[in-house]
Amino acid sequence: MSNTSSIVVFSLSGFNATVNYRVTLFSLTVLTYCVIMVLNVSLILPVTIILDKSLQEPMYICLCNLCINELYGTAGFYPKFTFDLLCDVHIISYVGCLLQIFVIYSYAMVHYSVLTLMSYDRYVAICRPLEYHFVMSPRRTAVLVALSWLVPLCSKLMVVILTSTLKLCGSHIEKIYCENWAVVKLACSSTKAIDIYGLIVMTFYIGHFLFIVG
Repeated sequence: MSNTSSIVVFSLSGFNATVNYRVTLFSLTVLTYCVIMVLNVSLILPVTIILDKSLQEPMYICLCNLCINELYGTAGFYPKFTFDLLCDVHIISYVGCLLQIFVIYSYAMVHYSVLTLMSYDRYVAICRPLEYHFVMSPRRTAVLVALSWLVPLCSKLMVVILTSTLKLCGSHIEKIYCENWAVVKLACSSTKAIDIYGLIVMTFYIGHFLFIVG
């Protein structure tokens, strides 16, 4: 296989160790996914978040976005993982693999972005209390929340686009899901562009992490 057009599906070998426990893992996975769905949906229902004026503060808006992001991220992993647990052949299409990479990684990046926004909100509330309602006005909060989604989604879309341009020499991924660097390792062509871009993105989100813990 000399180029991406010849790669139709990827095989996932990470499930080999789960053969003897597939029914147990399937049951636990379904239960976990249902709990995640119920908890997050119950937190973002209009009755508890949108219609309650007392909860229309930046912190609660961020919490609501974290819940939405959880639903988004788990949708990129749990359904496929659950299906594969009961299958004897574990494969994923080339397009499906890139889509899973996009969803899972952008989910993680949005998570860090929203946590960073929450940290900034607490910083303003504690260090600039008299200016809080001016700094964290509804309009500015809406803009910051939008950026906490748009920046990760756009940056991860660029990574997926760069990954899709690589020429691949194989289709075997030693994981239970599609991982970006696992696909990059299959490349025959130069990966310099995606390596540099990935380093920039990683540095950017390390900065997010340092801001959160600081």
